[in-house]
Amino acid sequence: AAGMFPRLLSDVRWRVANPKWRRMTCSRRSTSSTAEPHPVSLPAQAQVVICGGGIMGTSVAYHLSKMGWKDIVLLEQGRLAAGTTRFCAGIVSTARHVSIELKMADYSNKLYQQLEQETGVQTGYVKTGSISLAQTQDRLISLKRIASSLNVMGIPCEIITPKQVAQLHPLINIHDLVGAMYVPEDALVSSANVSLALATAASRNGVQIHERTSVSHVSVQKGRVSGVETDRGQIQCQYFVNCAGQWAYELGHSGEEPVNIPLHACEHFYLLTHPLKEPLASNLPTIVDPDGRIYIRNWQGGILSGGFEKNPKPLFTEGRNQLEIHNLQEDWDHFEPLLSALLRRMPDLEALQIMQLVNCPESFTPDMRCIMGESPTVRGYFVLAGMNSAGISYGGGAGKYLAEWMVNGYPKENVWPLDLKRFGALQSSRTFLRHRVMEVMPLMCDLKVPRWDFQTGRQLRTSPLYDRLDAQGARWMEKHGFERVKYFVPPGKDLLDLDQSKTFYKPDWFDIVGSEVKCCKEAVCVIDMSSFTKFEISSTGDEALESLQYLFSNDLDVPVGHVVHTGMLNEKGGYENDCSIARLSKRSFFMISPTDQQVHCWAWLKNRLPDDSNLTMEDVTWKYTALNLIGPRAVDVLSELSYAPVTPDHFPSLFCKEMSVGYANGIRVMSITHTGEPGFMLYIPIEYALHVYNEVMNMGQKYGIRNAGYYALRSLRIEKFFAFWGQDLDAFTTPMECGREFQVKLEKGMQFLGQEALLEQKQNGVYKRFTMFILEDHDTDMDLWPWWGEPIFRNGRYVGKTTSSAYSYTLERHVCLGFVQHFDEKTGEELVVTTDFINQGEYEIDIAGQRFQAKAKLYPFSSLFTHRRRKDEVELSGYQRE
Repeated sequence: AAGMFPRLLSDVRWRVANPKWRRMTCSRRSTSSTAEPHPVSLPAQAQVVICGGGIMGTSVAYHLSKMGWKDIVLLEQGRLAAGTTRFCAGIVSTARHVSIELKMADYSNKLYQQLEQETGVQTGYVKTGSISLAQTQDRLISLKRIASSLNVMGIPCEIITPKQVAQLHPLINIHDLVGAMYVPEDALVSSANVSLALATAASRNGVQIHERTSVSHVSVQKGRVSGVETDRGQIQCQYFVNCAGQWAYELGHSGEEPVNIPLHACEHFYLLTHPLKEPLASNLPTIVDPDGRIYIRNWQGGILSGGFEKNPKPLFTEGRNQLEIHNLQEDWDHFEPLLSALLRRMPDLEALQIMQLVNCPESFTPDMRCIMGESPTVRGYFVLAGMNSAGISYGGGAGKYLAEWMVNGYPKENVWPLDLKRFGALQSSRTFLRHRVMEVMPLMCDLKVPRWDFQTGRQLRTSPLYDRLDAQGARWMEKHGFERVKYFVPPGKDLLDLDQSKTFYKPDWFDIVGSEVKCCKEAVCVIDMSSFTKFEISSTGDEALESLQYLFSNDLDVPVGHVVHTGMLNEKGGYENDCSIARLSKRSFFMISPTDQQVHCWAWLKNRLPDDSNLTMEDVTWKYTALNLIGPRAVDVLSELSYAPVTPDHFPSLFCKEMSVGYANGIRVMSITHTGEPGFMLYIPIEYALHVYNEVMNMGQKYGIRNAGYYALRSLRIEKFFAFWGQDLDAFTTPMECGREFQVKLEKGMQFLGQEALLEQKQNGVYKRFTMFILEDHDTDMDLWPWWGEPIFRNGRYVGKTTSSAYSYTLERHVCLGFVQHFDEKTGEELVVTTDFINQGEYEIDIAGQRFQAKAKLYPFSSLFTHRRRKDEVELSGYQRE
């Protein structure tokens, strides 16, 4: 620092208060080589307008132009790469928990590696590798789980000892470490330069780039993007891409038709130092110390170190427009815990001179995953934003997926975990976002154990029975903003203990859920499943039936009162949704879908149903409370409350009747439980919910009734080999691949969406097969539990991953569900998976690097272990969702 004493790391803390130590930071300008100055006027029209010239906007422009779309305009309100991208720490890291994020980061790394050669722009790419440190055994398990995923994807990675850490990075203090994960291919880049390189390549491919041009709003006609208004005139366009980073939320709300993009900015601090006496080598590995909440990388021979503090500072909740982000205030008091962690990890830095503390906003999302995809309300409006401080790692891959989405209608990979449509309007309250990001930012470093829940933004959507269930010991989780019960803590159990228990091993709720499962098998249980998405579709003539017959693979032309399980498939035959549809009358249908389908399914149907005034679709999710009555005595409870015969002869499986229960009438009762157990779903108009619940509980007492939660449901459905959408099924899974041919009527006398793809699979066979695995040599009490995403090995070769798992209290074994593929041993080419291929292999499941033997099955143990079900119920196995 010119004209001042050098600041040393060690004495910063007591000098914080001295005003002499505060100084303005010199803002480092990025010079832009590709964008023209103002005189060039904007074009009157373009195919695509991209708003935002950071890493995301330039990556989308680059990939679209590579795929042959040339008529593209990129607008940046300030200068290129002058926002968050300019201040990004430049660490490209593939160590990610979610496999789609891992794939994006891997692609980005490979792209940046050759970018300088392709464009002639220096990107500062250095392959340094990264070391993630573990101070606890639980952290090491978490790293081992990531390492298993990296290895099977062909990304070099190893778990190393503290001694090996010291050899790779001599300045690191290793005394409190239990191990680490080393990923040698991870890299460092200058993020602003990567952005400029992408922009250079895009403009060579014909993309027009205009700086200092801000978008004021997006025009919409008949539900489609028609153009954008800027401070320099109008541009007509068919597609708009919002890559505005932390301004994406405001930009989304500035249009004629608001687009909800739930993200919020927080301040993010990192420290820059002068070079060490012996400057650090440029290829020294980056250190990630999640237990210390910090990362440390080499920066021009010195150190760049930042982190994710426990008490983040949200920014711009009221919205404010500043063009390029100028450094916000230094805040040494706030950075102090991270500084202490840095000095613990690298004690030799005490005498190092500080250059500056950089404070730049990063945007975070409600679930720590980025946001991409098309708006559910405006066709042609695409979004890519909310990177949770991993923008440079995801930039290349995210831009590629979004470009594929725009050009081909969907990316080459399943990106549902990142899809904008996983959120509804309810996640766009500024208060919610402010509170949630204050929780999310510290979670970046916190341990991800199975089934943890967010604490903020809760009790937003609740069933009318919430207080009744809560008073009986319900423990809650949240899905799509809706509170759902995990399990009920019996009186006298230590509640606090249970809520704190976070483990990769056998959880504290094991026996509680076991007794709920037992009750479902032997007596009767009630599960509140009100969070299901519920639509009613009706018409004055046959329009409803004709439209649904085209959009769904099963035959819906069934007698009134029947319930049909069916997939809503895309052109490739993959599941966009998996649902049950009851025919209420000749012309009206009641459709039940998973909770997180509310936005996605509505948009999918809206965009494909004919624009016909005789056809109406209504979202009635909030109108009905849903109670699931599971167990052999459910039939007794229901018949006593309704004075109507509900035995299988009068009320066969997959039937729907409107009945009175207690004093309440108009209740839709369906003989289906989504688990394979006998019982009924009751869809109760919301004002009767409390009455019906009380009646059911009172009447059920003599049959041993009790409340149960979703953990019991999961155990039941997994041991019955039922696939659930969003976990096991996705847009890349077809009914043929998961043993659901019986839910597809290829010969129903009319065409349906996905039919050609399914006919082809029927003829040629499938390339992956949904399989059930029973773990053999696994000790439930002592061994790590499977979760989802564990690699599956057949005869020692990697063949796929698990998609969900649960302990089966009936089999007294863990059951994992997952897909098995068949690759040619020499060429690596995909081959057809036959029944013989599945049955003749020896299988192992890899849990955090340890392999357990497993028995593979293509059919559930229906007749072996459980009471003999009626034939039609066994045939239905393979259904539905959580």
